[in-house]
Amino acid sequence: MKQQLLVGFLLAVSAFAQSDTQWVLQQNTLTYHVSHPLHQTDGVSRAAKGKGVCHAGQCDFLIAVPVKSFDSGDSNRDLHMLQVTRGAEFPIVSVRTRLPESDSKAEDIKADLEIQFAGQTVQYKQVPFKLEKQGTEIHVIGTIPATLSDFKIDPPSLLTMPVKNEIPVRIDMFWHQQ
Repeated sequence: MKQQLLVGFLLAVSAFAQSDTQWVLQQNTLTYHVSHPLHQTDGVSRAAKGKGVCHAGQCDFLIAVPVKSFDSGDSNRDLHMLQVTRGAEFPIVSVRTRLPESDSKAEDIKADLEIQFAGQTVQYKQVPFKLEKQGTEIHVIGTIPATLSDFKIDPPSLLTMPVKNEIPVRIDMFWHQQ
């Protein structure tokens, strides 16, 4: 009897450990901000795709967005941004993170991010995000403290004045559990 209970328990634990929870990015707004002494600019994309898979207590997330999908409202500026960031050679920005599955129940998390952009891979540690759970959806809000120098991008200039090094990227995403 004890052996049957033990075997049943081990089978149940094994089935639970092998069941994957999957998340899909449903809706998103990614906004980078550039500051110049003469003006401020935001570039917005809603074209990110993303997937998350949770297994054995860990969740791996991947988000990808085309560089050319960011729109600042000025096509000349956007074309220059593509040139400066080497968008033709490296057309996708990708973000990877691994979180404990329990973080999907928290309201605030700190995530370690690996970002590939402009031919560079950069690690950001303990980036804070706010999570709002709404049924089978999680709304994620936060800002990645990116800089041009992190990605070895020379600051573009206007009237011989370069933009500031800081290019924070605001994240506003809705993830749906499948």
